[in-house]
Amino acid sequence: MSPRRITVLGECVADAFTEPADTANELALRVLPGGGPANTAVSLARLGTPARFLARLSGDVFGRLFRTRLEASGVDLSYAVEAAEPSTLAVAELDALGQAAFSFHAQNTADWQWTPSELARVDLSETACLHTGSLALVREPGAGVVEDFLAVAAPRTTISIDPNVRPLLVRPEVYRSRLDRWCGLADVLRLSEDDLALLLPDTPPEKACDIWHSAGARLVVITRGAEGALASLDGERVQVPAVATQVVDTVGAGDSFTAGLLHHLGAGGFLGGRLEELDLAAVAEACAFATRVAALTCAVAGPNPPWQSELARP
Repeated sequence: MSPRRITVLGECVADAFTEPADTANELALRVLPGGGPANTAVSLARLGTPARFLARLSGDVFGRLFRTRLEASGVDLSYAVEAAEPSTLAVAELDALGQAAFSFHAQNTADWQWTPSELARVDLSETACLHTGSLALVREPGAGVVEDFLAVAAPRTTISIDPNVRPLLVRPEVYRSRLDRWCGLADVLRLSEDDLALLLPDTPPEKACDIWHSAGARLVVITRGAEGALASLDGERVQVPAVATQVVDTVGAGDSFTAGLLHHLGAGGFLGGRLEELDLAAVAEACAFATRVAALTCAVAGPNPPWQSELARP
């Protein structure tokens, strides 16, 4: 049987949510471990996919929090780097609809300092899919190292990328300048409607899919919040409706969707190559499963994806 392990590469971020304080002169923060790639790895492991996380974990208080959460969820940290630099911090304010606006504290933090030697030791022989994205692909000095790692891995494993554009930290033009190369490496490109607006302003989703297919990505999935998701496989498209849920907040929903999508594709035996056996019906099933995972994440506070057992409940 082909390997089902999915390896995720990227950052951990301490998500600090503002809360009411005792006095007007104080600001209370509730800190939860987050970061798009870390959330994806946690969600994969909770769904039952063997998940390994390639991260640079600081030894500070936030780094210890990250490690505890990842290990408690069943994520393999055997190749995680013990980093000397501090952890990345994001302060989040939620609006009335549960949407989060972030401000980042990320200068010279651990997540962006990848070296070729740190990734050269990683064994991907049992990995069916390598997933990355977000800031790991655009923050220097490590971004180029990560891209080179993907290029080396691409001939022998499925590559999945989630751009997860963060304009407060990196200008959208930087993402745009690299996106064609990512599509040339990626078999799966998953992004949000907000990402689309920043990467290809005023471009209809269907046209964007065709642009990215032309650049090399076989499967493009654009998540659209309450409108569900648009999936395009080599130009064949399907719309998948969202699952109705009482939204507490949307933090981590896109990461959970990505995990649900990859978990379902892996369970179906589609990962490990160039998606040669994948058809639109299987894509629709995987996206429908992913919307359920995302909906359950939206129903609780913070980036807290569901366990496999929760999906079995009516």
